[in-house]
Amino acid sequence: MSVAAAANQHPASATETDPESLGWMKGFPPAPDRTVAFQDGSFRSFPELRWAWSNIRQLVPTVNVWRGAGPASVLSREDQDIGAVASVTMDGRPMTFAKMLEETYADGIAVLHQGKLIYERYFGALKPHKPHIGMSVTKSFTGVLAGILVTEGRVDPQAPVTDYVPELKASAFGDARVHEVMDMTTGLEYTEVYTDRNSHVWGLRRANGMAPIPPDYDGPTTIFDFLVAQKKQGEHGKAFAYKTVNTDVLAWIIRRASGMTLSDLLSERIWTPMGAEEDAHYHVDRIGTESGGGGLSTTLRDLARFGETMRNHGRFNGRQIVPSSVVEDIARGGDPEKFKPAGYTTLPGASYRNQWWVTHNAHGAYMARGVHGQGIYVDPKAEMVIARYASHPVAGNAANDPVTLPAYMALAKALTAGG
Repeated sequence: MSVAAAANQHPASATETDPESLGWMKGFPPAPDRTVAFQDGSFRSFPELRWAWSNIRQLVPTVNVWRGAGPASVLSREDQDIGAVASVTMDGRPMTFAKMLEETYADGIAVLHQGKLIYERYFGALKPHKPHIGMSVTKSFTGVLAGILVTEGRVDPQAPVTDYVPELKASAFGDARVHEVMDMTTGLEYTEVYTDRNSHVWGLRRANGMAPIPPDYDGPTTIFDFLVAQKKQGEHGKAFAYKTVNTDVLAWIIRRASGMTLSDLLSERIWTPMGAEEDAHYHVDRIGTESGGGGLSTTLRDLARFGETMRNHGRFNGRQIVPSSVVEDIARGGDPEKFKPAGYTTLPGASYRNQWWVTHNAHGAYMARGVHGQGIYVDPKAEMVIARYASHPVAGNAANDPVTLPAYMALAKALTAGG
């Protein structure tokens, strides 16, 4: 979808679709025309999704990621009014940081500069204490957990996937290597087109519990059953292609290598040592398996804490949480030549490395990204982290990037000049 086509699909503005003012899910029971439900799929419709992405636990089963018993880590504040910082969109329109948030349906934004929280805003249904679904930002957490296990020698990136999950032998992953799954360079028949209900991603959503099962459906109803049915197309290792099933395979590898659920592993290795403010949660499939490719919900501040951990080469809350080698490997990026055929026009010269998007821009920025506008943006040169949750009506980031990415760079330059 072109940027122009994506922009033309906006049915109404963020203000006009504010879930609080529209009264979604208000009252006991809510009015039928103001009810958001899972079974009829309305939770994925716009503007209902503007309520749903901040209230996933009311719609699908979830499992907690415990924050631990200790105190929350301190996020020192140094408020700055950055709303007027000016930028120019990729299609040449003047923009401000505040207008960018409105135009891209932000639910929340937190900006850290040199470790201090300088800007924090909430919109729609999101509140500081409420978790919002991160969609594919989840993948970047899965990648970091895998990286930790690699440094400990518990996962070998060069090993066959089947060394850890032999049940995948007859699938597309039967001759894939772990690093090909980590960097999404597998050759798969699987397609990920959010606007096409016949795309394989909708089968994955039914399997992982994020889409209802139609009455006549006879396909996989768990993540694992979906993975073992994947078919190969093309060669592994040749080119990047964004396909969530890779991350779900990676999540299975780290479950096997660690002997832990994804939720317990994230709690033990990142959430507790980071001093998270609130529990996070994953949505789970029909046998309780977490969606490692898109199921994590966190509060905005905790998302910012994770971003700051990455910016600080894995160190946060007075301790080394993620080995610095894991972060530095991600920040260096993957092979831009393998990334280029994927055709991301808003990310020229970019690459993909261990479930993170690497811009290779002048600031060395890298990102965790999710549909409908979720993201972590780490700018090492500007010492800046942006955590953002959103409920954009268009799933693909082609609708967000032309406005958000120039605004982020303009802010980074302003903070660098001001510092």
